[in-house]
Amino acid sequence: MKHLILTLTVAALLSPALPAQLDAGRIARECVKSDRKAANRRLCNCIEKAARGTLKKSDHQLASSFFKNPHRSQEIRQSDRSSHESFWKRYKEFGARAQQMCS
Repeated sequence: MKHLILTLTVAALLSPALPAQLDAGRIARECVKSDRKAANRRLCNCIEKAARGTLKKSDHQLASSFFKNPHRSQEIRQSDRSSHESFWKRYKEFGARAQQMCS
C-alpha cells in the first residue's frame, strides 16, 4: 500500500512536467525529419542545444515550424506584430549561436 501511494504521489508531482519534457526536443525532431541533406541527429541535437540557450520555451513551436514551412519564417520576420519582432530578435540570436556552436 505504501508503495502504491508513493508511486501515485511521484506521478502526481511529475505530471505537470511531462508536457514540457515531451516538447523539449521539438526543434531537433523537426530538423531530423526535414528534407535537408545536411540534417543528421548530431547536427540537429546541436541546433536544439543552441535553441535552449537562446529561445524561450514558447518560441520552440514557432521556430520548429520553419522546417516544414520555410516561408512562415519570412511572414514572421516581416510581420508588424511586436511579439513577432521580439521573437525574431531572439531567433536571429539563436541562428548566430547555432552557427557558432554547430559549424
